[in-house]
Amino acid sequence: MFRLAHISDVHLGPLPDVTYRDLASKRMVGYVNWQRNRRHVMQDGTLGTIIADIAAHAPDHLVVTGDLVNLALDAEIDLARQWLETLGDPDDVSVVLGNHDAYVPGAFDKACRSWSAWISGDDTSLADRHSFPYLRARGQVALIGVSSARATAPFMANGFFREDQSHRLGGILEDTGGRGMFRVVMIHHPPVRSAVAQHKRLFGIGLFQRTVQRHGAELVLHGHSHDPSLHWIAGRGSSQIPVVGVSAGGQSVDGTHCPAQWNLLEISGEPGAWALRLTRRGLSGPTIPVGRISQTDLLGEPAVLEAAAS
Repeated sequence: MFRLAHISDVHLGPLPDVTYRDLASKRMVGYVNWQRNRRHVMQDGTLGTIIADIAAHAPDHLVVTGDLVNLALDAEIDLARQWLETLGDPDDVSVVLGNHDAYVPGAFDKACRSWSAWISGDDTSLADRHSFPYLRARGQVALIGVSSARATAPFMANGFFREDQSHRLGGILEDTGGRGMFRVVMIHHPPVRSAVAQHKRLFGIGLFQRTVQRHGAELVLHGHSHDPSLHWIAGRGSSQIPVVGVSAGGQSVDGTHCPAQWNLLEISGEPGAWALRLTRRGLSGPTIPVGRISQTDLLGEPAVLEAAAS
């Protein structure tokens, strides 16, 4: 059995000192949002509690599906690297970038350089915007990191999945599928419709779905929505691909979204007969410790599929 932990949208805080020059961009909007809202509901103590619970369960690997920072300031990117170092060996922690990690032009490249050890595939030592999708093979499990992050205009938080990544992702899925691996695709923005508002949606949902339908996959993990969600898209033949989201890792219990959770995904079986169990663990009240929220056997679960767009 391979035990995979999944967290997302940790939005590490507090913000470092910010200058007026730092705010002469889209960062002004994010700074105001942080001061008015996010700093009250994204708490480091909550995130620490979640990380401690993950460590207690000793998963084989940890996935972080983006939004490690808030405004993508240089100091935030460096802080996130230091935080990643506390999670374990980079070989045991895989990261994809979110829209906040690419908040302004140039931030994506800085994050790639700083977090390269956690976003590099097995065949690369340095990551850049051309490295995605990357592949990490861990036993029978293929961890495939896709980037949907890009700097956008103020008040927008869209993601993008284009033909270049689709072509490379298809090749990786074909290769790992041919080797009988359980393929986990990691992306920040949910690749399904109606999961988030229009100004936060992924451009290229249909392309992503057609890619995994054509080449096959067993699981998609995402963040961005700050909600513990479960969707399904059609896979190869009659197969079903679960698309799993998770609450924000530092979300307090008095926010508008579900309090902080993490996902434990237990993968067992063999090609053609995989088993996948999802256990959600997290907070359910201000004085209640982290506990099991729900448990679901995913593969083979009846579901209404979202067919790939033509």
